Amino acid sequence: MPEIASAPWEYTLLIPNDLRAVTVSRRTLRLILTVHGLIRLVDVAELLAAELVSNAVRHTKGPSALGVCWAPPGTLRLGAWDADPEPPPASPKYLMPTAEAEEGRGLALVRACADLWGWQPQWRDGSRGKYVWCELAAA
Repeated sequence: MPEIASAPWEYTLLIPNDLRAVTVSRRTLRLILTVHGLIRLVDVAELLAAELVSNAVRHTKGPSALGVCWAPPGTLRLGAWDADPEPPPASPKYLMPTAEAEEGRGLALVRACADLWGWQPQWRDGSRGKYVWCELAAA
């Protein structure tokens, strides 16, 4: 098994506005984490990335991007950029959905499974948008 990287690294996956991008993102993330010796983070990281990418693809009309960043000694940051500058919904409906809710579980899952999460406005390739991110500690 490969050793955990002691140097920082970063990958960016450009994503078209297509729901199939969620599966591509998950599989790409699994490969990245496996080759960097972070297999124990794969399951939670895949869940978080799928939620971030799914929100970016489902709720915006433009392209998106998934960012994966490792900062030694043990922080994995995942983030999804999309072309909508509006912040993610902060209402209780999205952060603490009821059992009957048909949508809105994505941010609640991110909040529950990540060690830290947030969002920030961001420009990418001349387009105004936002970057929703979360962090996982490897330890």
